[in-house]
Amino acid sequence: MVSVAIRRRSGQRVTVLLYPGMSAFELGIVTEVFGLPRPELDVDWYDLTICAETPQVPVVGRAMLHTPYGLDVFAQGDTVIVPGVSDVHADPSPALVRALHTAHRRGARVVSICSGAFALAGAGLLDGRRAATHWRYADVLARRHPAVTVDANVLYVDDGDVLTSAGSAAGLDLCLHLVRQDYGATVANAVARRLVVPPQRPGGQAQFIESPVPPEPDDDRIVTTMAWALSHLDSPLTVADLARHAHMSVRSFLRHFHRSTGTSPIRWLITQRVQASLPLLEQTTASIEQVAAAVGFETATTYRHHFTRALRTSPTAYRRAFHDASRTG
Repeated sequence: MVSVAIRRRSGQRVTVLLYPGMSAFELGIVTEVFGLPRPELDVDWYDLTICAETPQVPVVGRAMLHTPYGLDVFAQGDTVIVPGVSDVHADPSPALVRALHTAHRRGARVVSICSGAFALAGAGLLDGRRAATHWRYADVLARRHPAVTVDANVLYVDDGDVLTSAGSAAGLDLCLHLVRQDYGATVANAVARRLVVPPQRPGGQAQFIESPVPPEPDDDRIVTTMAWALSHLDSPLTVADLARHAHMSVRSFLRHFHRSTGTSPIRWLITQRVQASLPLLEQTTASIEQVAAAVGFETATTYRHHFTRALRTSPTAYRRAFHDASRTG
């Protein structure tokens, strides 16, 4: 393997590890978020390098990926990402374990997506920590690494310097979370819009276990009513209000809304209100009570409850974490 040093830029150095048998989608998650240039954001963006243990890596579809960057370069990242492993029943190679420890000792963020948690656990980096992996592998991870507290119900776990996500698509949620940490929600939301995905998905991966993914809304009345509701989040909307706008009975509206979105109107409204509150927490000095009222919550107590349930932190803690980053980003 050729040893090539990364030239440091002002942005975060991100390294991602190829592994034999991986899907291009797993690599695509990381390259879409961290690899594409985004001059429209007017921030120093990430510097992504794709690495591997060997120069040639076979991937799904009988293709072969080539990279001159090895584990020495992988360990140089400010954020190092393991998007999966070839075999959840095998231990990571000693060389990969050394690279992960080198990165971690340097203060890098060590990140796994899906089955990549097995590499981190095999290196001992998840001992005594809570971690996520794909729900199909959760029992295997817990059995093979009893020192790890495996959470099969979340999309990702942020444990500070070590972060893990559930199944492959949840890696996108975690990558956007990293962008949010580095640049604030305004930039993360802009990236999410470019990707045509929600900035933050509510709930955890339990909702996806052996259940179909709900289709995109295909009922124009539902789509139009959702757009109308988004422009009136500061109003005390009820299901009756939404049904009236859609020219349906409440019973019919509830049935059509759930069929189109996979959730209820009230749950959807709560999610949108929490999301709408993020820029206010980051970019204004409005009180929590004022923020709650601005996005349609009847009381600050109700707002705090739903915010904490959705984001696993309080509005005040979120503001402390992201207010300054957003203002400078």
